[in-house]
Amino acid sequence: MRIGAIVTRIIQQMRRDRRTLALLFFAPLLVLTLMSFIFNSNEANLTLVISNGTPPLIEKLQAVDLHIIEQQNFSVEQLKEQQYDGWLILGQGNVRLTLLNNDPSSSKVLIMKLSQALQPQQDAAPSLTTDYVYGDKDTAIFDIFSPMLIGFFVFFFVFLITGIALLKERTSGTLERLLATPIKRAEIVAGYMLGYGLFAFLQTVIIVLFGIYVLDIVHVGSIWLVLLINMTVALVALSLGSLLSSFASSEFQMMQFIPLIIVPQIFFSGIFPLDNMATWLQKIGHLMPLYYAANALNGVMYKGVTFSEIATNLAVLASFAIVFIILTTFSLKKYRVL
Repeated sequence: MRIGAIVTRIIQQMRRDRRTLALLFFAPLLVLTLMSFIFNSNEANLTLVISNGTPPLIEKLQAVDLHIIEQQNFSVEQLKEQQYDGWLILGQGNVRLTLLNNDPSSSKVLIMKLSQALQPQQDAAPSLTTDYVYGDKDTAIFDIFSPMLIGFFVFFFVFLITGIALLKERTSGTLERLLATPIKRAEIVAGYMLGYGLFAFLQTVIIVLFGIYVLDIVHVGSIWLVLLINMTVALVALSLGSLLSSFASSEFQMMQFIPLIIVPQIFFSGIFPLDNMATWLQKIGHLMPLYYAANALNGVMYKGVTFSEIATNLAVLASFAIVFIILTTFSLKKYRVL
């Protein structure tokens, strides 16, 4: 009887908490659906530029499912700009292959298919020299993911810790007492941003320096740019955590935002190739802050790009933060009792 009473109370409590019920059934379906779309995406179509190619060779390369572009006047800068997978130059004494190596797994597939196409001519074929625009032959797929993972962990922990900390401020009555004073809502938000931002700053510096100098994560560009990007990511997470904490009534409800806010961003942060996804899925990715953070971090840490090349990504991240801060300021209006 007493056990039944406990069960009845839990059922009634869950029925009243519609948000929990919705997340209990909706969130797993959302994540499974995203995974289904992503893992069932089309196989990457590898593009190879050929200079001085012969028709028989081109036919063999097309037979192994390579998209061939014939172009005589070509350069490495064009290869980087067009984001083609490789550039093959046929000379009289040798064959030179330049790989973009934007994705090491795609580069390995391209080399395998090229070897397969050249195999019948192996005895008569000249030697093959391979160059890499980014990385080298020993570059692993983790070298591509690791910069993105740094940004993700900065985003996740700042979001989680800040959101729960601000929630405690509200549930303990501290926020209500502040709102009962003449202080403006914008001043409260600014104070919280600066106060918690200091700890987010220290956490970000520790994560970045530990990842680069202790775990030896690939790092080609400026360490200051890496810190700047992650500071901006932390600001976005701080503002988003503040916004969502105003809609949660407990730590449990704050945790419920993780499968809806954090998990989908993992799929669109570049850990999974976005180019192979459907167009409408790629557009969804453009709505995710981590999409721009991953682009900037991968560009600086793996490709060694400069500030001007990541300025757009930083501007978009800053815009996300500004919008979240403004929405947080408006959301506090419902808690002011005077």
